[in-house]
Amino acid sequence: MNNKKSSLAATLTSQKFIVLLVVIGLIIFFCAVSPDFRKYSTFMSILDYSYYIVLMAIGVTFPLITGGVDLSIGTGLICYSLAGGFLVTQKGLPVGVGLLVTILVGVGIGIANGLLVSLMNLPPFLATLCTCMITRGLGSIFSSGFGISWPASGAPGSWFRNIFKITTANGTKIPIGFLWIIIIVIIMAFVLNHTRLGRYTLAIGSNKEATRLSGVNVKFYHCMAYVISGFFASLAAIAYSAIFSTVQPGTGAGFELEAIGGAIIGGVSASGGAGSIEGSLIGVFVICLLKTGLPYIGLQANWQQIITGIVLIAAVMIDIIKRRKIA
Repeated sequence: MNNKKSSLAATLTSQKFIVLLVVIGLIIFFCAVSPDFRKYSTFMSILDYSYYIVLMAIGVTFPLITGGVDLSIGTGLICYSLAGGFLVTQKGLPVGVGLLVTILVGVGIGIANGLLVSLMNLPPFLATLCTCMITRGLGSIFSSGFGISWPASGAPGSWFRNIFKITTANGTKIPIGFLWIIIIVIIMAFVLNHTRLGRYTLAIGSNKEATRLSGVNVKFYHCMAYVISGFFASLAAIAYSAIFSTVQPGTGAGFELEAIGGAIIGGVSASGGAGSIEGSLIGVFVICLLKTGLPYIGLQANWQQIITGIVLIAAVMIDIIKRRKIA
C-alpha cells in the first residue's frame, strides 16, 4: 500500500504531470479569454504546427539525454524537404521517391553528426552547428535559391498530404496526424525505456566513462542517438511538406530551439541522463499553445518569445533543483 502511495505521489509531482496540467490550464485560459481561440480551425492550426516540432523533439530527445544536442535539425528539416521536392517537381520523379530521398538525406546528416561527436570527439554543439550551416547551404543549392512546392492538394501525387490531414466531402478537416504522433510516441517510449539502445543512451548521459568500462560500445550507441535525431528530422520534413504549400530555402533556423525547448520543458535533463518521449510531446504543446494563443490576447511576437524563454528557464531550474536533491 505504501509503495502504491509513493508511486502515486511521485507521478503527481513529476515534471511531466505538472507540464500536462500547464497544457490543460493554457487551453482553459485561452478558451475563456478569447472566443476565436475556441474555434475548430484554431486547434487544427495548433496541430498542424505541432507535427513537425514534435517529430524533431522526439528525435533530439536522444542526443539531449546523452548530454549532447543537435542544432542541425531545424535547417536540416528544410534541406531534406527541398532535396526530395527538387526530385519530384524538377526531375519528375514519383512522390514516393522524393519522400525516400528526404529520409535518406536526413539519416545521412544524422550519421555525419554521430561520427563527428562519437568518433572524432567534437563537442556536440560545435559539430551540429557546422552541419546546421551545411544543410542551410545545401538546401539553397537543391532549390537554386527558390521555393519548392510539393504537389498541392488534389493534384497528382498529393496523396502524401493525407497522411496528416484528411478533408471530408463537406470540407471538414480531420487531423489524423495526431493519431500517428501518438503511435510514434508509444513506440519510441518503448525503445527508450525497454530496449538496449534506450538503456545505453540513458547510461551514456548519466556516466559515459562508467558505461564504457562496463563493456558497452559507447561510440556506436552515442552515434545512434544522432542517427535517430536525423531520421526524425527527416520525418518532420515530410510533415512540413505535407502541411505547407511551399518550402523556402534559408529558413528553418529556430525550429530546433522550439523542439529542444519543448523536450527540456517536458523533463529532459539539460545535463543528460534523464528524459522521456511522452514528456517531450507534452513540452512541445506548451510552446505550441503559447505561440498560437498569445496573439489572441493581444501579445505581439516579442512577448511570445519572452514568455516562452521564461517557461524554459523555469524548466531548467526545476531540473537543477531535482539534481541537487538527488545529490
